[in-house]
Amino acid sequence: MRNLFIFIFIFTYAFSMRLSAINLEQLELEDGFEISIFAENLDAPRQMVEGENGTIFVAERGGQILALIDADKNGQVDSKIIVAKDLTLSTGLSIFDGSLYFSEISKIWKINNIEDWLRNQTDINELPNKNLVIDGLPDDTWHGWKWLQHDEQGRLHFNVGAPCNICLSENQQFASILRIENDLIEHVARGVRNSVGFDFHPQSKKLFFTDNGRDWLGDDSPSCELNRVDADGQFFGYPYKHASNISDPEFGHINPGYDFVDPILELGAHVAPTGVSFYKGDMFPAQMRNNLFIALHGSWNRAEKVGYKLLRVTIDQKGDVVSSKDFITGWLKNGKVSGRPSAPLFRNDGSLLLSDDKANVIYLVTYKV
Repeated sequence: MRNLFIFIFIFTYAFSMRLSAINLEQLELEDGFEISIFAENLDAPRQMVEGENGTIFVAERGGQILALIDADKNGQVDSKIIVAKDLTLSTGLSIFDGSLYFSEISKIWKINNIEDWLRNQTDINELPNKNLVIDGLPDDTWHGWKWLQHDEQGRLHFNVGAPCNICLSENQQFASILRIENDLIEHVARGVRNSVGFDFHPQSKKLFFTDNGRDWLGDDSPSCELNRVDADGQFFGYPYKHASNISDPEFGHINPGYDFVDPILELGAHVAPTGVSFYKGDMFPAQMRNNLFIALHGSWNRAEKVGYKLLRVTIDQKGDVVSSKDFITGWLKNGKVSGRPSAPLFRNDGSLLLSDDKANVIYLVTYKV
């Protein structure tokens, strides 16, 4: 135990001496909000979750799942503990009933009672036992990263992206959002090219998800999307139709026999939406309650870069979009990119954590009353 404390002290000191590469002064937030660095020197952080005891878990695209400890509650991580490693495309996380769920490209695992394990850990080289939840998912790396989310009933939802830019596949799991119920995999949404962000509306409990539009139809087409699932198994267009009204030049002439569901909001071409989260806390102004926050990861193949910001979307009780506006900008300045927002997480205290897999940091956003 003494060696463990010595290690944590040394690690914490070295960690605190490192400076973030991101310049926070260049970031512009809505009035009244402040931003700081919660954690840095990560390896492409993506989805995050919070345990009941306040532990933040983050999936690193580089192959690890970390527990981030802010022991003195000063808004900065004091230590990092590896809870899983040597994973392939480890981007998705969810926590339910004390168990931590995390994804690989073709598998989903869970660690039972994760915070109990952290509390009782005595060996820094020890990893907790992980249990296989599901195996045999498609192993194509193209759009192979996952987003995980439990609903209130404890059903685990996850995505399987299309294995290409544009194609038809015989495997019906591709281009879908799926869920596990009674050990069976069910379709929640079909015709979804590449969703890496979804959440359930706090009131209606309906699933809202983003989708990344196809490439190589020009700089301004087709738009990426925000969608709402009103009934299980709805079809959202891919690969036949994109956005609200763009017929695919290769597959658009085919009638698949589905009724296409249009997006509720077009986000813009190539903005690359990733993580999303509804605000349910009390720290932010009351009018932001039930707003949806969307990370726009930013374009990679557009002549003039777009995206690279956090968007706030107001949604009414019917589930329709009322308005959308920028919440944080500044990662894109004069064509140069300093960061790529990846996934928002609202903590139990109402503050916002936001991962950035280019700057390799997690930001903390609070509201100054």
